[in-house]
Amino acid sequence: MRTLIKDVKDFTGKEVELAGWVHTRRDHGKIIFIDLRDRSGLVQLVFTPKDKELYEQAGKLRPEWVVRAAGTVTTRPAGQENPNLPNGAVEVPVRVLRVENEAATPPFALDTDGYEVGEEVRMQYRYLDLRRARLARNLRMRSTTMNELRRFLLARDFTEVETPILTKSTPEGARDYLVPSRVHPGSFYALPQSPQQYKQLLMVAGLERYFQVAKCFRDEDTRGDRQPEFTQLDIEMSFTEESEVMDLVKEMVTTMIFAAFPEKRITWHPVLSYEDAMAKYNSDKPDLRKDKNDQNELALLWVTDFPLLEYSETEKRLVSMHHPFTAPQASDLELLDSDPAKVKARAYDLVMNGYEIGGGSIRIHERPVQERVFKVLGISAATAEARFGHLLKAFEFGAPPHGGIALGLDRLFAILLREPNIREVMAFPKTGDGRDLMMNAPSEADAAQLKELHLKIEKR
Repeated sequence: MRTLIKDVKDFTGKEVELAGWVHTRRDHGKIIFIDLRDRSGLVQLVFTPKDKELYEQAGKLRPEWVVRAAGTVTTRPAGQENPNLPNGAVEVPVRVLRVENEAATPPFALDTDGYEVGEEVRMQYRYLDLRRARLARNLRMRSTTMNELRRFLLARDFTEVETPILTKSTPEGARDYLVPSRVHPGSFYALPQSPQQYKQLLMVAGLERYFQVAKCFRDEDTRGDRQPEFTQLDIEMSFTEESEVMDLVKEMVTTMIFAAFPEKRITWHPVLSYEDAMAKYNSDKPDLRKDKNDQNELALLWVTDFPLLEYSETEKRLVSMHHPFTAPQASDLELLDSDPAKVKARAYDLVMNGYEIGGGSIRIHERPVQERVFKVLGISAATAEARFGHLLKAFEFGAPPHGGIALGLDRLFAILLREPNIREVMAFPKTGDGRDLMMNAPSEADAAQLKELHLKIEKR
């Protein structure tokens, strides 16, 4: 039975069977040392000329070959211990060796942190890039953290619900990714920019407490640290207020960080209004760390009372600062028709170290209010019915007051893992211009596929 490498130190004097990848090879005189790597760590294998056939077999081993090895765990000779490694006091003189698969020479070194390697070649050979210890740790810590978030919410009577990926195109700020329908020629699904409307419909359905680790898709132009698809923790609650959502998330984030990253030091700063944040820091996501060189310092705060609308220079009109389903503050409802630019939203953002890691709001749950907001946004009654009729209809069937938040998990993990960008905490990210170099996507569809979908490509 296979033994994980991390447990080898506990088997001194006993036979173990190991499996993994050749990490490095060192020849010291007539002795061959192989560092074997599996998902749990490294261990030193030893080959001597006593067994000529085995020794010759070991002499052929190269980095990244996949092997199995069996032998008795022994204590390293005095003076040859490595106190910096978990298995630094032991080694395994090999009795049996089997090569499971040889490997071509990797296009880059795998025993470094990888920052020195160009992004394009890393993305092309991402399955090799992920073998390096830093990225493997990032994925495992991401998994650990996700389990903490799930555990927290499930213990508080939230239900995890998966919402559809194939949905309706209802523009909410960015461009939609469209998916043509084969069985309904000329019609298209869209990939969700967020589960926003579905989670509101779940509140109409009486679920009351929902969460989801949701994949979201936005067809945006290249803009810094963005990805065409990303992951968010989506939360929605019925019969709630801003303070309840904010208190829940504060407790959740604090609990998660202390459980998965005990070395972090957290400071929660007082709540700031949008107006005060802009006046004092000229930013709605200020970095309030005392020492910005201290990578274990986490400064968090809530920013509230955002404007409901903002003027778009591109579109030359008022647009939603968050999204069109955000509720106006009750005291500003009378301004919605007369002076909409002055209306404040029941919205709140969570800021960490100068980055917005979460945004939420109390939602509109009454059809007349939602229709008034659509009108201010320049959405006609006919267009509103065509795009959002399903939601407006649902509001007629006893929709409860509700609100929630979405946390950007990729950005959150990048900060916690002290990575320079979100690509370092994603298994298979796209390049800055949205390409998957490993799978060679996007790629052209063949003529038969296009014909089946009733599509033609117009060459320019």
